[in-house]
Amino acid sequence: MNKFGKGIITGVIGTVAATAAGVFAVKKAIIDPEIKKEEFVNENRRKAARKRVSH
Repeated sequence: MNKFGKGIITGVIGTVAATAAGVFAVKKAIIDPEIKKEEFVNENRRKAARKRVSH
């Protein structure tokens, strides 16, 4: 394969790797904390409902 073909393949692989890293970073920085916050709020609602019923 000539230099042009190797360059294209290298560029495509680099672009795919950079995109995958970006998606992973967004998931870790934005999506996961929102899910954890939502679970925390739901857990507190359940605890509050139990306290309200038990009194």
